[in-house]
Amino acid sequence: MNTSEKPSKETTEKWHKDPKNWKMGLFYYNPEDKRLLPPKRIAWMGLTVNFANTKSVLLFSSLLILAIIVIVFKKY
Repeated sequence: MNTSEKPSKETTEKWHKDPKNWKMGLFYYNPEDKRLLPPKRIAWMGLTVNFANTKSVLLFSSLLILAIIVIVFKKY
């Protein structure tokens, strides 16, 4: 598959249902999936991080660091 082309609905559903793409049943890890925030295992619960995608992990880390900074400085 061309990296610039969007995967088909069938492909994304196959990835989502494949238990090999879910580490410990909680963490989505699929190097083929280039989406930043794919749906969680139970889709109505929102989005998750694709830990195989560097950009997705950087986004998650940035938001986590921002949340920590806000919590720490809110005390002062």
